[in-house]
Order: sequence, then C-alpha cells, then structure tokens
Amino acid sequence: MSEQTPDSALPPADRPRPKDKPWVMRTYAGHSTAAASNALYRTNLAKGQTGLSVAFDLPTQTGYDPDSPLARGEVGKVGVPVPHLGEMRQLFEGIPLTEMNTSMTINATAMWLLAMYQVVAEEQNPELAPEEVAGQLAGTTQNDIIKEYLSRGTYVFPPEHSLRLTADTIAYTVNNVPKWNPINICSYHLQEAGATPTQELAYALSTAIAVLDAVRDTGQVSEDDFEKVVGRISFFVNAGVRFVEELCKMRAFVALWDEITRERYGVQDPKMRRFRYGVQVNSLGLTEAQPENNVQRIVLEMLGVTLSKDARARAVQLPAWNEALGLPRPWDQQWSLRLQQVLAFESDLLEYDDIFAGSHVIEAKVAELIAGAREEMDRVAALGGAIAAVESGYMKQNLVSAHAARRARIESGDEIIVGVNRFETTEPSPLTADLDGAIQTADPAAEAAAIESVRAWKAQRDQAEVDAALARLAEDAKSDVNLMEATLAAARAGATTGEWAGTLREVFGEFRAPTGVSGAVGVAEAGAELTAVRERVRATGEELGGRLRLLVGKPGLDGHSNGAEQVAVRARDAGFEVIYQGIRLTPDQIVAAALAEDVHCVGLSILSGSHMELVPDVLARMQESGIGDVPVIVGGIIPGSDARALIEQGVGAVYTPKDFGLTEIMDGIVDVIRKANGLA
Repeated sequence: MSEQTPDSALPPADRPRPKDKPWVMRTYAGHSTAAASNALYRTNLAKGQTGLSVAFDLPTQTGYDPDSPLARGEVGKVGVPVPHLGEMRQLFEGIPLTEMNTSMTINATAMWLLAMYQVVAEEQNPELAPEEVAGQLAGTTQNDIIKEYLSRGTYVFPPEHSLRLTADTIAYTVNNVPKWNPINICSYHLQEAGATPTQELAYALSTAIAVLDAVRDTGQVSEDDFEKVVGRISFFVNAGVRFVEELCKMRAFVALWDEITRERYGVQDPKMRRFRYGVQVNSLGLTEAQPENNVQRIVLEMLGVTLSKDARARAVQLPAWNEALGLPRPWDQQWSLRLQQVLAFESDLLEYDDIFAGSHVIEAKVAELIAGAREEMDRVAALGGAIAAVESGYMKQNLVSAHAARRARIESGDEIIVGVNRFETTEPSPLTADLDGAIQTADPAAEAAAIESVRAWKAQRDQAEVDAALARLAEDAKSDVNLMEATLAAARAGATTGEWAGTLREVFGEFRAPTGVSGAVGVAEAGAELTAVRERVRATGEELGGRLRLLVGKPGLDGHSNGAEQVAVRARDAGFEVIYQGIRLTPDQIVAAALAEDVHCVGLSILSGSHMELVPDVLARMQESGIGDVPVIVGGIIPGSDARALIEQGVGAVYTPKDFGLTEIMDGIVDVIRKANGLA
C-alpha cells in the first residue's frame, strides 16, 4: 500500500493553494404555509446552504391579509404568507436568527416584515436586551421600491411616501441594527423587464443616488455616520447568459459605485465604497421548451458573477431548471445549490487573484458600458432624478421598448435561443415525462388555513392595544417622525400585515404607475408575417363593423407585467385597438372595462399561479354581465393539465412561455375572435 505524498514534498506549482472564503449560498424559497416553508429552510440549511432567502406571497408583499378579497387565489402561491407575528414565529421556529444571515425579498412592506423579524429574534433571546438582539441580526431587506414601479409591481403607496419608508428603514438600521443591509438596490428585475446592461447600470445607480439623497435629507443620520449608510447599501443584480458582457457589467458597477460614493458623497474609506452585491441569475432566459437546457444557462450565468474576483458576488442564489414550468420541487432547488458547491469547492476558482486583470478586451468593454451608463444617468438626472423618471414614465417606456426589441430579435432569428427558435428537434426528456410531477403544487388548503390563522390571531389579542398602536402609526405618518418605532409597537401589539398597510394607505393614499405601453417603440418594420396578420385584423374588423378591440388585463396581485406589456405593444402593431390599464385589477374591474370598451376579446395575463381561481371568476362575471359570448384567452406559467381545464371551462386559447412568437399569437387571437363570432 503506497503512502500519501505530503503537500510539502510536491513541486511548488502542484501544491494546494489557499482558497478565498466562498460567497453566501442561498435558495429563494417559501410557499404554501409558514410551517411548510420552515421545514424547507431547515432541509436546505442541512444540505449546505449558508443563508436564507425568503419568498413572501403577493398579499404579504402588497399589504393585504389573506381574508382580503384582493388576496383570493394568491395566498401561498409565489411565496409564504406572513400576515401576523404568530406566522413569523412559525416561519423561523428552530432557526436561531442571531446566528443566521437572512435575505427577505420584500419592498412596500419591508419595514413591517423587518419589525416582525426583529421581534421574533427578541423572543428567541429573552435573556438579552432588545438592543443587544438588534446588534446581532445580519441579513438584508430588499426594500428597493423604485424598481417596483418599473418591473415587479408590488408597490402600494405613491413614490414620495414609499421613499420615506425606505429612508426611515435605512436610518433605523444604521443606528440600531448595524450588521443589517437595509436595502438591496435591485437591478435584477430591471433586466427581467428588458433592460440592456447599460440601462441596468444607469437605472440601478440612479436609484441608489435617490435613496442616499433621501436618507441624507431626513437628517436622521449624523454627518459623521453617513459613511456607514453608504457602507450598508447593497445591490441585487441579474446575470444573463452573455456571461462575458455580464462579467464586464459587474466590473463597471464596481468602478461607477466607487466613483459615485467618493465624488458625490465624499466617502474616504475604501471599505465603505465597496460594491457589495448578491445575485439571482436570469429567469427571463429560462425556457419551457427543452427545459433541460436551462441547466447550462444557469451555469454560464453563475460564471459571470463569480469568475472575476474583483467583481465577485457576495451571495448567489440560482433558479431551478424547471421554473418556466412552475414551482420547483426541493430536489430541483438542491440541484441548483449543488451547481454552486461544485464550483466553489471542487474547482480552483477561489485560489487565484482576478484572472481578468489586464485584459484589454475586458477593459474595453467595461469602459464602453461605463460611458453608456453615465450618459443615461445624466438623462435621468436632467429629468429630476429617479423618482421623476418613474412618475413621467420615462424609464418604464425605455424598458418596454428594449424588451420589445429583444422579442423582435428572437422572432426574426437574429438572437438564437437553443431549443426555441433553433435546434428544436429533440428526444423525449425523462425530466418532463410526467409534466404534472415535474413541478411542485402549492397546497390548495393554504388559503383557507391562512384565513383561519388571521381569525384565530385576532380573537386572542388585546384589541385595545392594537388600536392604540395603529393610531400612533397614523399620527407618526402625518409627521416626519421615523416610522420604525411605531411599526415595532404595532408588531408587538399583534397588528396584522393588512392593518399596518391599511393604516398607511389611509394617510398616504395609493398609486398606479405608468404602464410604458403607449410610448413604447414596437416593431419598426413589419415583415411578411406581421403584414399578413395586420390584413386579417383589418378585414375581420370590417366584417364585425369596426376596428378590433383587445382588452389586456392582469387580475389579482401579480405585478409581473412584462408579458402583458409585450402582448399589448405587438397587438397595437398588428392593428388592434388595445385597452391596457396596468396591474392589480379585480375581476369586476376587468369585466367593467370590457363592457365599457365593447371589446372583441379579453386577454388575461397571470404568472402567479392563481389562474385556476381568477380566470373562472372572470368568466362567470362576464356571463352575469351579458358578455359571455366575448372570447377570453389566457397567458402565463400554466401547466398543461390546468390549460386543458381552462379550455374546457370556455377559454378560447392558452399561451405559455413556449409560445414566444408574438405575431403568431396575434394571428391566433384573430382565429379566436372569428370563431366566437361565427366567421369562416
């Protein structure tokens, strides 16, 4: 038996090198109930995950309790419902929060969820004073409300008041929870909404400037401590499959952030100027067709944010291969975690300094991105900053246009998507042999359980204490007092998520962001296919006595409007008169608009998994209103069995991510309209 050669006896070039510490490895997770999510978190931590990333459901994100009519069909679908402190306790039962690094993807209600998180941590550590507990908490609240108006849609209040909540949370944590990252300036969803690398850089950094200026202007942080505010700002970015460009984008972020923090805010400590970011790699590019190809896409995207040491992510979470099909199972999430672990622990990546330093190719691309981002940031600044660019619709319009241009390149074949518009011939995949088994289904009983949880919670609390805490919250909201203390008091008293948000709605009001559709640039030149569809739209309209009118509606709380916006833009290009009123509409509002506009077709876009509740509701209300003969089409992430069920209930057509040809979809809509009206 041979003896193992000691490392010291090996030639220097062959000796093991010391490794850098790996990035934090997370999986974005949460579904159905707090108990189910807690079990998933514990399992993931046991598999080697080194941090938690909490996905909240849409009612929690938009400030509604599960028993709100607006929450119907949405409870527990895209995340975990947390309507009160009892559910937050359950979510982290057995997980010591003072030892954990927790990322919470929460924005409009970020202050409220952070307050409940802090109170649960205090309850876990009764031997410590509350301020001692706060001093040990580490993690992140996303808390970037500006991108919600542009892409993800979980805003509640008008921009000015939303920015106040963001600034108050930042000031509170810098002064009281020093290890906490109070905001992730989040360019991830900008790319999902179509942003080019230049736009992603410019709009994210413009947002950071707006946030830092707002915190500075509150006067809640001393001038001496403002450097700490800058040092606690973190970013959450996207990485697409063009990994060289994405790598250069990250190096551009590092250089621009160092420049902004040094020159605009006078930060002298290089550690406080460090560009700290986490990443979720691109979900926009995941395909329903040949979904096994998503694995190599995810790996390439991961490389873009890990290969360059000088611009390496501090935390990485990867989607699962089947996210274009539905909710990933624990096994799918494990696969994505193992991708990270193989790179970090089996490869030699972490043994070397930056392997791109001195590359003239990389340096030239970084310089190009920096120059483009500076120009776009100057345009945003000339409009009055990020908030003004949101309210005017400038940034949203640019994102919709950029997304439309990408879709056009895919449809023309100029941009190749393997398995979608090229190399479509495929062997049957064992991964998708059982499509219904290839995804996880949210517990259908979760909504009823959550409603009962709220009822039971309200029955056992001191209502007078809750009323007093909410009255204090309302009074503080009318002043310039930091709202975190009143929010903590409301959490301790037992207020619910809906009550906290409802109290602030009464003071701040609500807001509907510009859709960006009316001014967006669609297809510049119509090819033969679009020209033919335009002729069919025109001719069918003449047969029916006027221009064809298409209503594009988004029922429920789903704010992911990218697909609806692209359908609206292409329908306009195809000659339809398009009625699109934006996100978060009730079935009643959609039916009322269909009646008022006398439309020929209603198109519903739902990506949150609530299609089996909301679509039948719209169909029933249309029938009751006397327009049951108007055809309905549906688009979204819809499993095949659900699509068949919807068609059996009267839906004219169902479109999913595999249907990437928008012009072809327009042609299909004409078919549906003609069939519904008895035309040949």
